[in-house]
Amino acid sequence: MGAINTFLFNILDGINSFIGNYGWSIVVFTIIIKLILLPLDLKSRKSMRRMSDLQPQISKLQKKYANDKEKLNQKTAELYRKERISPLSGCLPMLISFPILIAMFGAMRMAANTELAKQAIDLVTTGQQVNQGWLWVKNLWMPDSPFATAVAQEAQLKLIPVDIWQSVIKGITDTNILNSLSALGITADTVTSDTYQVILTQLQSLPDYQNELLQWAALPEVNLILFKLKIYAANNGLFITPILAAVTQFLMTLTQPQTTNTNSANGGKGTSQFMKYFFPIFSLYICSTYNAGFSIYWVASNLIAWGEGIVINQSYDRKAHSKTQNIQEDSLK
Repeated sequence: MGAINTFLFNILDGINSFIGNYGWSIVVFTIIIKLILLPLDLKSRKSMRRMSDLQPQISKLQKKYANDKEKLNQKTAELYRKERISPLSGCLPMLISFPILIAMFGAMRMAANTELAKQAIDLVTTGQQVNQGWLWVKNLWMPDSPFATAVAQEAQLKLIPVDIWQSVIKGITDTNILNSLSALGITADTVTSDTYQVILTQLQSLPDYQNELLQWAALPEVNLILFKLKIYAANNGLFITPILAAVTQFLMTLTQPQTTNTNSANGGKGTSQFMKYFFPIFSLYICSTYNAGFSIYWVASNLIAWGEGIVINQSYDRKAHSKTQNIQEDSLK
């Protein structure tokens, strides 16, 4: 999986070399990935739509053979064979695309770690941090949230692996920066898992870094019983992309064909309703704690999937309506 992460990261980095802004590069990157996965998405949606169209017949079988599960399974299998539908055909494309989505997450994490390492080194050696912003987000590699600053703290620096630090340091061409790092005992060959502590210690000695962390909003800390949230005046974002991620995730579920569990209609509906609300909440949580770049990817991906769902559903509705009209016309002849 590491090779796939690196491959996708290199594509994203290549796109950024042309566009010059990682935020918009992520949007373009997402469109490319969705286009690659489009055949799988279309196949999955087509299968799910056909399964949805069979629900009335399946419901009749469930009522007719409510007390004979073996007969129900037999008749249901016969119906699937007659209609040439496999119950698993809607899941297989998603199972194939899932590793790609996981690799996307890894690629975005690799990009964030690389950029945060560069920013931390710049801040330590030059006293300035050059942020990669996007619209209202000040630093793309920190969360889009009033509960986060634009500068990395221990939690973020600790997650940067050794090979990323090494790669970033090897890519530095400024002799003054290299000398400053060398004075701290940091070179590409001496990087260890504790290197972030050296960087963090130096950051904490910088007045500008401390001032950034100490700028609070007029509001007090938000006490959520289990923990407290600090609202920064010099925050990194407005919490817009996490909210958009949740909203677009919910909208996307509305375009998904609804299917019912073969053996338990109520159980199937209950599961469907649970997933409808679970994924938006999950999206909100992930995008509020992860970097804004990944949130942009999540929102863009949801919007594209939502659009796909609307177009595909309208296409099937037109075909179904046309088929119904033809049947009615034939019956009148």
